[in-house]
Amino acid sequence: PLDIWINYDNTIAPTMTSKVATILLLMIPVLFVQGFMTHPLLRNADSFALHSRSFQEHYLTTSDNTNEDDLPSESFSDVTTATKLQVLSEISVTQNDGSLLRIRHQSKSTNTEMIFSLFLPSTHRNILRSKSQSTPALFWLSGLTCDDTNFCIKAGAFAAADREGIALVMPDTSPRGDGVPNDERYDLGQGAGFYVDATEGPWKTNFQMYTYVTEELPTLLREEYGVGEIKSVFGHSMGGHGALTIAFRNPKSWASVSAFAPISNPINCPWGIKAFENYLGSVSDGNAYDATVLLQSHGPFAEFDDILVDQGLDDEFLLSGQLKPEELEKAANSIGQKLTVRRHEGFDHSYYFISTFVDDHIAFHAKRLKKAYGEKLAAAATTTTCVRATAGKPLSCKAMVARAPKEPLTLETITVDPPKAGEVRVRVIANALCHTDIYTLDGYDPEGLFPCILGHEAGCIVESVGEGVTSVQPGDHVIPCYTPQCCEPSCIFCSSPRTNLCPAIRSTQGQGIMPDGTTRFQDADGNDIYHFMGCSTMSEYTVLSEISCAKIAKEAPLEKVCLFGCGVSTGLGAVWNTCKVEASASVAVFGLGAVGLSVIQGAKMAGASKIIAVDINPTKFESAIALGATDCVDPSALDGNMSVQQYIAGTLTPWGVDYSFDCTGNVNVMRSALECAHRGWGTSCVIGVAASGHEISTRPFQLVTGRIWKGTAFGGFKSRTDVPKLVDRMLSGELPIDHYITHVFEGVDKTNEAIEALHGGNCLRAVVQY
Repeated sequence: PLDIWINYDNTIAPTMTSKVATILLLMIPVLFVQGFMTHPLLRNADSFALHSRSFQEHYLTTSDNTNEDDLPSESFSDVTTATKLQVLSEISVTQNDGSLLRIRHQSKSTNTEMIFSLFLPSTHRNILRSKSQSTPALFWLSGLTCDDTNFCIKAGAFAAADREGIALVMPDTSPRGDGVPNDERYDLGQGAGFYVDATEGPWKTNFQMYTYVTEELPTLLREEYGVGEIKSVFGHSMGGHGALTIAFRNPKSWASVSAFAPISNPINCPWGIKAFENYLGSVSDGNAYDATVLLQSHGPFAEFDDILVDQGLDDEFLLSGQLKPEELEKAANSIGQKLTVRRHEGFDHSYYFISTFVDDHIAFHAKRLKKAYGEKLAAAATTTTCVRATAGKPLSCKAMVARAPKEPLTLETITVDPPKAGEVRVRVIANALCHTDIYTLDGYDPEGLFPCILGHEAGCIVESVGEGVTSVQPGDHVIPCYTPQCCEPSCIFCSSPRTNLCPAIRSTQGQGIMPDGTTRFQDADGNDIYHFMGCSTMSEYTVLSEISCAKIAKEAPLEKVCLFGCGVSTGLGAVWNTCKVEASASVAVFGLGAVGLSVIQGAKMAGASKIIAVDINPTKFESAIALGATDCVDPSALDGNMSVQQYIAGTLTPWGVDYSFDCTGNVNVMRSALECAHRGWGTSCVIGVAASGHEISTRPFQLVTGRIWKGTAFGGFKSRTDVPKLVDRMLSGELPIDHYITHVFEGVDKTNEAIEALHGGNCLRAVVQY
């Protein structure tokens, strides 16, 4: 029924009276909830139901015409009195508690109050803990008559944005309110700002939407919310026009641009001619806001490797000549600009069209935002590291030194020697704490030496290289790997597909020294400090063997991909490499820390049909289920004398699971994991590292009846070959890892606080950013 009354971009048919139009606009969210909920293209129904219900409660009661005094006090809070920001509503809209805010503020550009919506992904709470990071932003510009809520209610974009860790920014399409010029026609005035800076009266006082979107709003978001240091833009119809022109006028400010059914050549269509004559005084002045003209005159844009445009072929405004994508294509072809225009049979101009392809656009922008982030980080590293000309010289830095077992780390200024032949000195950008670090600090590691610098799960940038190093160079991004890969033809371990246990530097690594038998760390008194696992990343700088450096894509965020240095890789690899879990297999996972959860994630990706999560802390079950667990078991809650292995191999399954994984390091749990494996062929994999002197045991009959007991180190991944591939899968969106990062700290001196968090029981990975 909506299609009878409302044009496809949410514009009111021009023959309607303004009073009826107003009534219908107020009805749209309610009608949408009743009608669109049943549409076959609707995705993320739970998320939709949650935020559409909240829009009825909050968005309709906090419309643009509502006075501040009319609002209930709990419906907004002051964020900062300097900019007079007011949060009108805040609701969770994704399973991981991504938040949607509706915010009002006083705009200097438009000389009015403006309202915008802001989606903050669940990963943003980690960004808030870091003063040096910013959540990337994707600006959405809406079409004629829309405001900031249309996209929020109808597009179904939040789940995809949350997966990618991207904030979505939805500004209004114009200034609004009493005293703001308007026009009875739907395509001029309020709701139709056209993303230009008006120069003609009466519009020029308020209609400065270009400046608002390109300058004022981005600055506000960076300063108040830590959002948008790197940003992209997309939009629909009039908003598609705005996205293209804004990006073409400021190509260095935007990582990427895309559009749905954009007004591509507005100087030659009725909508654009009307807007430019009124706002700018002439159509010719509209050349500065015409995407086709800008592309022809200022392109090609090296900053944009591609521009994505989606167009429905049943779009009435395409057929009436308002959109003209063919003109944009001609301009792109004439100058050699890559432009991808996808035409879709059966789709019109509506949000049904947008909601169908919005995930593609978010993935398109996510790839380029991540690349821009990597380039920014590399440029910063070049400035702060390489330009200092430290190559070949000792340098001083801060490090957390483990002086003795069971004692807090001490913050010290140490000297880090330059790399020798076959070595690499790196600047550590971020270090994630692993339980192996704590295991050694607590005195359980038989190879633990003191004083030492712990840490082995990090993201780094190469500062300098020693003689003979060819696989990396200064500025490269690397993940240190405690399991090296020499790649020498003479190494039977590197040559074999059956193992990743290269022994090239194993003996010296276990002694806390470099391959030449010396250390690269000295304290303030000149005394040597031992290395740890060949990594020692609880220091602002460290020295690694070249064969321990996995070179990765520069666009990968080092504060995230550092997790591939140990725990997450180990869990995934135990599933994919060591056990080779196949589709439809049954799996049991003992211990739901980061390693155990990564086993669950890997098993789900491998197609396991039954995944049993086992832990004595039931608060961890929610995370396990979110990653794919089908059953959860708390062994301490089982009735009577039933063991957990009896419950799994008897109650949950007839004969046990095809694969079981111990991720605890507890030898008793290792036995339980083996004994719940399937009679005849079940395989149990030991991942957790037991304390020194502990031994595993079971009745030989368990093995005689066909069970296999095996172990894994670093998940069987060959470090320099496979870690870059894991990073690439993360960048593609196939392998999300943000959910493992539960705590973030700023500065190497905060490492003891990170250790406390890890001991707290609700921490998966604490990342310390240097």
